Amino acid sequence: MKTVVTGTRWTTLAAAGALLAALAVGGGTPALAASPAAPAATASATASPLPPLDAAAVRQSIAGLPNADVNGALVQVKGRAGEFEGASGEALSVDGRFRVGSISKVFTATVVLQLAAEHRLDLDGTVQRYLPGVLPAEFPPIKVGQLLDHTSGLPRGTGGAWGDGTAASFAAHRFVSWTPQQVVATLAGQTMSFEPGTAQQYNGMNTFVAGMLIEKVTGHSYAHEVRHRIIQPLGLHDTSVPDARDPRLADPAARAMLTVTDPDGTSHRVDVTEQSPWPWAEGGLISSAPDLDRFITALFRGRLLPPAQQEKLFTVPDVPNHQSSHCNTGPTAGRACMSMGLESVQINGVTVWGKTGSRPGWTNGVFATRDLSRRVVYSLNPTGLDGAESAYILRIANAVFAPARQP
Repeated sequence: MKTVVTGTRWTTLAAAGALLAALAVGGGTPALAASPAAPAATASATASPLPPLDAAAVRQSIAGLPNADVNGALVQVKGRAGEFEGASGEALSVDGRFRVGSISKVFTATVVLQLAAEHRLDLDGTVQRYLPGVLPAEFPPIKVGQLLDHTSGLPRGTGGAWGDGTAASFAAHRFVSWTPQQVVATLAGQTMSFEPGTAQQYNGMNTFVAGMLIEKVTGHSYAHEVRHRIIQPLGLHDTSVPDARDPRLADPAARAMLTVTDPDGTSHRVDVTEQSPWPWAEGGLISSAPDLDRFITALFRGRLLPPAQQEKLFTVPDVPNHQSSHCNTGPTAGRACMSMGLESVQINGVTVWGKTGSRPGWTNGVFATRDLSRRVVYSLNPTGLDGAESAYILRIANAVFAPARQP
Protein backbone atom coordinates (compact mmCIF):
# COMPACT_ATOMS: atom_id res chain seq x y z
CA MET A 1 0.00 0.00 0.00
CA LYS A 2 1.40 3.40 -0.96
CA THR A 3 -0.09 6.44 0.69
CA VAL A 4 0.90 10.08 0.36
CA VAL A 5 -0.33 12.61 2.88
CA THR A 6 -0.26 16.20 1.66
CA GLY A 7 -0.11 19.40 3.64
CA THR A 8 1.38 22.05 3.52
CA ARG A 9 21.36 21.00 16.40
CA TRP A 10 23.97 21.93 15.31
CA THR A 11 25.79 18.81 16.61
CA THR A 12 24.56 15.39 15.63
CA LEU A 13 25.65 14.04 19.01
CA ALA A 14 23.07 15.43 21.40
CA ALA A 15 20.11 15.18 19.05
CA ALA A 16 20.80 11.60 18.08
CA GLY A 17 21.00 10.55 21.71
CA ALA A 18 17.66 12.16 22.49
CA LEU A 19 16.06 10.41 19.53
CA LEU A 20 17.35 6.99 20.49
CA ALA A 21 15.90 7.57 23.94
CA ALA A 22 12.57 8.49 22.36
CA LEU A 23 12.58 5.28 20.36
CA ALA A 24 13.39 3.26 23.44
CA VAL A 25 10.59 4.84 25.45
CA GLY A 26 8.20 3.82 22.69
CA GLY A 27 8.62 0.18 23.52
CA GLY A 28 10.18 0.41 26.93
CA THR A 29 13.78 -0.80 26.66
CA PRO A 30 16.96 -0.30 24.72
CA ALA A 31 17.63 -3.78 23.42
CA LEU A 32 20.53 -6.09 23.78
CA ALA A 33 22.81 -4.51 26.22
CA ALA A 34 24.77 -7.60 27.14
CA SER A 35 24.04 -9.55 30.26
CA PRO A 36 26.76 -9.22 32.91
CA ALA A 37 27.63 -12.91 32.67
CA ALA A 38 28.39 -12.88 28.94
CA PRO A 39 31.29 -11.29 27.06
CA ALA A 40 28.91 -9.88 24.46
CA ALA A 41 25.32 -10.13 23.33
CA THR A 42 24.28 -11.21 19.86
CA ALA A 43 20.83 -10.34 18.55
CA SER A 44 18.05 -12.64 17.54
CA ALA A 45 15.87 -11.59 14.65
CA THR A 46 12.92 -10.18 16.61
CA ALA A 47 11.68 -10.40 20.16
CA SER A 48 8.02 -10.74 19.20
CA PRO A 49 6.02 -11.30 16.00
CA LEU A 50 5.07 -8.32 13.89
CA PRO A 51 1.41 -7.58 13.20
CA PRO A 52 0.34 -6.35 9.75
CA LEU A 53 1.27 -2.72 9.21
CA ASP A 54 -1.44 -0.24 10.20
CA ALA A 55 -1.01 2.37 7.48
CA ALA A 56 -3.63 4.64 9.03
CA ALA A 57 -1.67 4.74 12.29
CA VAL A 58 1.55 5.58 10.48
CA ARG A 59 -0.25 8.29 8.50
CA GLN A 60 -1.64 9.75 11.72
CA SER A 61 1.81 9.76 13.35
CA ILE A 62 2.94 12.54 11.01
CA ALA A 63 -0.36 14.38 10.65
CA GLY A 64 -0.88 18.02 11.54
CA LEU A 65 2.25 19.49 10.01
CA PRO A 66 3.61 22.10 9.61
CA ASN A 67 3.57 23.50 13.12
CA ALA A 68 5.89 25.61 15.25
CA ASP A 69 8.27 22.73 15.97
CA VAL A 70 8.32 20.68 12.76
CA ASN A 71 7.95 21.90 9.19
CA GLY A 72 7.40 18.47 7.71
CA ALA A 73 8.04 14.76 7.88
CA LEU A 74 8.35 11.78 5.60
CA VAL A 75 8.12 8.09 6.45
CA GLN A 76 8.82 5.05 4.29
CA VAL A 77 8.06 1.56 5.59
CA LYS A 78 9.01 -1.62 3.74
CA GLY A 79 8.76 -5.32 4.50
CA ARG A 80 6.64 -8.36 3.92
CA ALA A 81 3.99 -7.33 6.48
CA GLY A 82 3.03 -4.10 4.71
CA GLU A 83 4.37 -0.96 3.08
CA PHE A 84 3.73 2.75 3.46
CA GLU A 85 5.04 5.98 1.96
CA GLY A 86 3.79 9.26 3.33
CA ALA A 87 4.73 12.90 3.72
CA SER A 88 3.20 15.68 5.73
CA GLY A 89 4.02 19.35 5.82
CA GLU A 90 5.40 21.90 3.41
CA ALA A 91 6.87 21.08 0.01
CA LEU A 92 7.84 17.51 0.83
CA SER A 93 8.84 14.71 -1.51
CA VAL A 94 9.06 11.17 -0.16
CA ASP A 95 11.80 10.37 -2.66
CA GLY A 96 13.79 13.59 -2.18
CA ARG A 97 17.25 13.95 -0.72
CA PHE A 98 18.18 15.05 2.79
CA ARG A 99 21.26 15.42 4.97
CA VAL A 100 21.43 12.15 6.88
CA GLY A 101 23.70 13.27 9.74
CA SER A 102 25.07 10.45 11.86
CA ILE A 103 23.59 7.75 9.63
CA SER A 104 26.86 8.48 7.80
CA LYS A 105 28.58 6.54 10.59
CA VAL A 106 27.08 3.27 9.30
CA PHE A 107 28.69 3.83 5.90
CA THR A 108 32.01 4.59 7.59
CA ALA A 109 31.88 1.52 9.82
CA THR A 110 31.01 -0.66 6.83
CA VAL A 111 34.10 0.48 4.94
CA VAL A 112 36.34 -0.10 7.96
CA LEU A 113 34.90 -3.61 8.40
CA GLN A 114 35.48 -4.30 4.71
CA LEU A 115 39.12 -3.28 5.09
CA ALA A 116 39.39 -5.61 8.07
CA ALA A 117 37.96 -8.45 5.99
CA GLU A 118 40.57 -7.71 3.33
CA HIS A 119 43.32 -7.87 6.00
CA ARG A 120 44.31 -4.31 5.21
CA LEU A 121 43.81 -3.35 8.83
CA ASP A 122 43.32 -5.15 12.11
CA LEU A 123 40.38 -4.25 14.34
CA ASP A 124 42.61 -5.10 17.29
CA GLY A 125 45.43 -2.97 15.88
CA THR A 126 45.89 0.46 17.41
CA VAL A 127 44.96 3.81 15.99
CA GLN A 128 48.44 4.99 16.94
CA ARG A 129 49.96 2.29 14.71
CA TYR A 130 47.99 3.35 11.65
CA LEU A 131 47.85 7.09 12.33
CA PRO A 132 51.04 7.96 14.21
CA GLY A 133 51.00 11.42 15.72
CA VAL A 134 47.31 12.09 15.11
CA LEU A 135 46.16 11.51 18.70
CA PRO A 136 47.82 13.26 21.65
CA ALA A 137 50.97 11.43 22.70
CA GLU A 138 49.73 10.92 26.25
CA PHE A 139 46.65 8.95 25.15
CA PRO A 140 46.77 5.18 25.76
CA PRO A 141 46.65 2.68 22.86
CA ILE A 142 43.18 2.68 21.26
CA LYS A 143 42.05 -0.22 19.09
CA VAL A 144 40.45 0.40 15.69
CA GLY A 145 37.38 -1.63 16.70
CA GLN A 146 36.93 0.58 19.74
CA LEU A 147 36.36 3.53 17.42
CA LEU A 148 33.50 1.70 15.73
CA ASP A 149 31.64 0.61 18.88
CA HIS A 150 32.38 3.82 20.80
CA THR A 151 34.43 2.17 23.53
CA SER A 152 37.61 4.14 22.73
CA GLY A 153 37.32 6.54 25.65
CA LEU A 154 38.30 9.47 23.44
CA PRO A 155 37.14 12.85 24.72
CA ARG A 156 34.81 14.87 22.52
CA GLY A 157 37.10 17.79 21.78
CA THR A 158 36.33 21.39 22.49
CA GLY A 159 34.95 24.53 20.88
CA GLY A 160 35.05 25.59 17.29
CA ALA A 161 33.40 23.03 15.08
CA TRP A 162 30.84 21.95 17.68
CA GLY A 163 29.50 25.47 18.10
CA ASP A 164 27.36 26.82 20.91
CA GLY A 165 24.21 24.89 20.00
CA THR A 166 22.00 27.86 19.12
CA ALA A 167 20.03 28.20 15.91
CA ALA A 168 21.19 31.79 15.48
CA SER A 169 24.84 30.83 15.69
CA PHE A 170 24.43 27.95 13.26
CA ALA A 171 22.51 30.07 10.76
CA ALA A 172 25.23 32.71 10.84
CA HIS A 173 28.05 30.21 10.37
CA ARG A 174 26.39 27.49 8.30
CA PHE A 175 28.85 27.81 5.42
CA VAL A 176 31.95 27.57 7.61
CA SER A 177 33.75 24.25 7.21
CA TRP A 178 36.24 22.34 9.31
CA THR A 179 38.67 19.70 8.10
CA PRO A 180 38.84 16.33 9.87
CA GLN A 181 42.35 17.25 10.98
CA GLN A 182 41.09 20.47 12.58
CA VAL A 183 38.31 18.60 14.37
CA VAL A 184 40.63 15.90 15.74
CA ALA A 185 43.17 18.57 16.76
CA THR A 186 40.64 19.84 19.33
CA LEU A 187 41.55 16.75 21.39
CA ALA A 188 44.77 18.48 22.41
CA GLY A 189 44.83 19.20 26.12
CA GLN A 190 41.83 16.95 26.81
CA THR A 191 41.83 13.93 29.08
CA MET A 192 40.46 10.50 28.22
CA SER A 193 36.85 9.89 29.24
CA PHE A 194 37.68 6.36 30.43
CA GLU A 195 40.19 3.58 29.85
CA PRO A 196 39.70 2.17 26.33
CA GLY A 197 37.40 -0.85 26.23
CA THR A 198 35.91 -0.36 29.69
CA ALA A 199 32.77 1.61 28.79
CA GLN A 200 30.75 2.94 25.85
CA GLN A 201 30.14 6.61 25.08
CA TYR A 202 28.59 7.75 21.81
CA ASN A 203 31.11 10.16 20.34
CA GLY A 204 31.43 11.54 16.81
CA MET A 205 35.16 12.00 17.33
CA ASN A 206 35.54 8.24 16.92
CA THR A 207 34.17 8.43 13.39
CA PHE A 208 36.31 11.35 12.32
CA VAL A 209 39.34 9.27 13.30
CA ALA A 210 37.88 6.23 11.51
CA GLY A 211 37.48 8.29 8.33
CA MET A 212 41.08 9.43 8.54
CA LEU A 213 42.08 5.79 9.05
CA ILE A 214 40.27 4.78 5.84
CA GLU A 215 42.18 7.39 3.88
CA LYS A 216 45.54 6.40 5.36
CA VAL A 217 45.09 2.66 4.75
CA THR A 218 43.69 2.95 1.21
CA GLY A 219 45.56 5.97 -0.09
CA HIS A 220 42.24 7.26 -1.45
CA SER A 221 39.79 9.85 -0.21
CA TYR A 222 36.99 8.80 2.09
CA ALA A 223 34.49 9.88 -0.57
CA HIS A 224 36.19 7.66 -3.15
CA GLU A 225 36.05 4.60 -0.90
CA VAL A 226 32.37 5.05 0.02
CA ARG A 227 31.49 5.64 -3.62
CA HIS A 228 33.53 2.68 -4.89
CA ARG A 229 32.56 0.21 -2.17
CA ILE A 230 28.92 1.08 -1.39
CA ILE A 231 27.27 3.75 -3.53
CA GLN A 232 28.13 2.41 -6.97
CA PRO A 233 27.72 -1.35 -6.28
CA LEU A 234 24.28 -0.77 -4.75
CA GLY A 235 23.13 1.83 -7.29
CA LEU A 236 22.48 4.50 -4.65
CA HIS A 237 21.78 7.31 -7.10
CA ASP A 238 20.70 9.82 -4.42
CA THR A 239 23.63 9.20 -2.06
CA SER A 240 26.84 11.21 -2.02
CA VAL A 241 29.73 12.36 0.14
CA PRO A 242 29.83 16.05 -0.72
CA ASP A 243 32.90 18.21 -0.43
CA ALA A 244 32.90 20.32 2.73
CA ARG A 245 32.95 23.46 0.57
CA ASP A 246 29.86 22.44 -1.40
CA PRO A 247 26.69 23.51 0.45
CA ARG A 248 24.25 22.50 -2.30
CA LEU A 249 21.47 19.95 -1.89
CA ALA A 250 19.91 18.89 -5.19
CA ASP A 251 16.27 17.72 -5.25
CA PRO A 252 15.68 18.17 -1.52
CA ALA A 253 12.85 16.32 0.19
CA ALA A 254 12.04 19.61 1.92
CA ARG A 255 13.49 23.02 2.66
CA ALA A 256 15.18 23.07 6.05
CA MET A 257 14.04 26.11 8.03
CA LEU A 258 15.30 27.15 11.47
CA THR A 259 13.60 29.62 13.78
CA VAL A 260 16.21 32.18 14.80
CA THR A 261 15.70 34.55 17.71
CA ASP A 262 17.15 38.02 17.19
CA PRO A 263 18.86 40.04 19.95
CA ASP A 264 15.69 42.11 20.39
CA GLY A 265 13.68 38.94 21.08
CA THR A 266 11.87 38.77 17.76
CA SER A 267 12.06 35.59 15.68
CA HIS A 268 12.29 34.79 12.02
CA ARG A 269 12.88 31.73 9.83
CA VAL A 270 16.18 31.10 8.06
CA ASP A 271 16.52 28.63 5.19
CA VAL A 272 19.49 26.39 6.06
CA THR A 273 18.97 23.82 3.31
CA GLU A 274 22.32 24.88 1.96
CA GLN A 275 25.05 24.40 4.57
CA SER A 276 28.56 23.02 4.75
CA PRO A 277 28.60 19.19 5.01
CA TRP A 278 31.87 19.39 6.97
CA PRO A 279 30.92 16.54 9.39
CA TRP A 280 32.16 14.23 6.60
CA ALA A 281 32.53 10.59 7.71
CA GLU A 282 30.79 11.42 10.97
CA GLY A 283 27.70 13.13 9.60
CA GLY A 284 28.12 14.73 6.19
CA LEU A 285 26.43 12.36 3.73
CA ILE A 286 23.38 13.11 1.61
CA SER A 287 20.86 10.38 0.75
CA SER A 288 17.14 9.58 0.36
CA ALA A 289 14.64 7.21 1.92
CA PRO A 290 14.74 4.75 -1.02
CA ASP A 291 18.55 4.71 -0.98
CA LEU A 292 18.80 4.22 2.78
CA ASP A 293 16.35 1.34 2.59
CA ARG A 294 18.38 -0.23 -0.21
CA PHE A 295 21.59 0.23 1.80
CA ILE A 296 20.29 -1.24 5.06
CA THR A 297 18.72 -4.17 3.18
CA ALA A 298 21.97 -5.00 1.39
CA LEU A 299 23.95 -4.59 4.61
CA PHE A 300 21.71 -6.90 6.66
CA ARG A 301 21.67 -9.51 3.87
CA GLY A 302 25.45 -9.73 3.91
CA ARG A 303 26.03 -8.23 0.48
CA LEU A 304 28.65 -5.82 1.83
CA LEU A 305 30.43 -7.87 4.50
CA PRO A 306 31.56 -11.48 4.96
CA PRO A 307 30.08 -13.41 7.93
CA ALA A 308 32.79 -12.65 10.50
CA GLN A 309 32.52 -8.90 9.98
CA GLN A 310 28.76 -9.07 9.50
CA GLU A 311 28.36 -10.42 13.02
CA LYS A 312 30.21 -7.37 14.37
CA LEU A 313 27.22 -5.30 13.27
CA PHE A 314 24.94 -7.22 15.62
CA THR A 315 27.19 -7.73 18.65
CA VAL A 316 27.08 -5.28 21.55
CA PRO A 317 30.01 -5.15 24.00
CA ASP A 318 29.33 -5.95 27.64
CA VAL A 319 30.32 -2.61 29.13
CA PRO A 320 28.49 0.20 30.92
CA ASN A 321 27.18 3.29 29.22
CA HIS A 322 29.31 6.29 30.21
CA GLN A 323 27.58 9.66 30.57
CA SER A 324 25.66 9.40 27.32
CA SER A 325 21.97 9.90 26.54
CA HIS A 326 22.23 6.81 24.34
CA CYS A 327 21.51 3.43 25.94
CA ASN A 328 20.02 5.05 29.01
CA THR A 329 16.37 3.98 29.08
CA GLY A 330 14.49 0.91 30.30
CA PRO A 331 15.53 -2.11 32.40
CA THR A 332 18.94 -2.34 30.70
CA ALA A 333 19.62 1.36 31.16
CA GLY A 334 23.23 2.10 31.82
CA ARG A 335 24.60 -0.69 29.62
CA ALA A 336 25.92 -0.49 26.07
CA CYS A 337 23.49 -0.62 23.12
CA MET A 338 25.79 0.07 20.16
CA SER A 339 27.67 -2.40 17.98
CA MET A 340 30.40 -1.70 15.43
CA GLY A 341 28.19 0.53 13.31
CA LEU A 342 24.59 0.15 14.53
CA GLU A 343 22.36 0.95 17.48
CA SER A 344 19.92 -1.52 18.96
CA VAL A 345 16.61 -0.71 20.60
CA GLN A 346 13.40 -2.52 21.52
CA ILE A 347 10.06 -1.04 20.53
CA ASN A 348 6.97 -2.80 21.84
CA GLY A 349 9.00 -5.97 22.29
CA VAL A 350 10.49 -5.88 18.79
CA THR A 351 14.27 -5.65 18.49
CA VAL A 352 15.38 -3.27 15.75
CA TRP A 353 18.81 -2.19 14.54
CA GLY A 354 19.80 0.97 12.73
CA LYS A 355 20.92 4.52 13.27
CA THR A 356 19.64 7.98 14.01
CA GLY A 357 21.17 11.10 12.51
CA SER A 358 20.61 14.83 12.45
CA ARG A 359 21.83 18.10 11.04
CA PRO A 360 20.21 21.46 11.72
CA GLY A 361 16.94 21.32 9.83
CA TRP A 362 16.80 17.51 9.65
CA THR A 363 16.23 14.65 12.09
CA ASN A 364 16.39 11.18 10.56
CA GLY A 365 16.51 7.48 11.25
CA VAL A 366 16.77 4.13 9.51
CA PHE A 367 15.84 0.99 11.47
CA ALA A 368 14.96 -2.61 10.65
CA THR A 369 14.39 -5.95 12.26
CA ARG A 370 17.38 -8.19 11.64
CA ASP A 371 15.32 -10.42 9.35
CA LEU A 372 14.22 -7.30 7.40
CA SER A 373 10.55 -8.16 7.87
CA ARG A 374 10.00 -4.49 8.70
CA ARG A 375 12.17 -1.53 7.73
CA VAL A 376 11.56 2.17 8.31
CA VAL A 377 13.22 5.36 7.15
CA TYR A 378 12.01 8.69 8.50
CA SER A 379 13.13 12.28 8.06
CA LEU A 380 11.70 15.25 9.92
CA ASN A 381 12.39 18.95 9.51
CA PRO A 382 12.55 20.52 12.98
CA THR A 383 12.59 24.29 13.23
CA GLY A 384 14.75 24.30 16.36
CA LEU A 385 17.67 22.49 17.97
CA ASP A 386 15.92 21.57 21.22
CA GLY A 387 14.71 18.07 20.32
CA ALA A 388 11.02 19.04 20.27
CA GLU A 389 10.55 16.72 17.28
CA SER A 390 11.19 13.70 19.51
CA ALA A 391 7.46 13.43 20.19
CA TYR A 392 6.94 12.70 16.49
CA ILE A 393 9.71 10.08 16.49
CA LEU A 394 7.94 8.35 19.35
CA ARG A 395 4.65 8.38 17.44
CA ILE A 396 6.28 7.01 14.29
CA ALA A 397 8.07 4.25 16.23
CA ASN A 398 4.90 3.12 17.99
CA ALA A 399 2.92 3.15 14.75
CA VAL A 400 5.48 1.28 12.67
CA PHE A 401 6.34 -1.27 15.37
CA ALA A 402 2.94 -1.59 16.98
CA PRO A 403 2.49 -4.36 19.56
CA ALA A 404 1.16 -7.65 18.28
CA ARG A 405 -2.57 -8.01 18.76
CA GLN A 406 -3.68 -10.43 21.43
CA PRO A 407 -5.84 -13.36 20.28
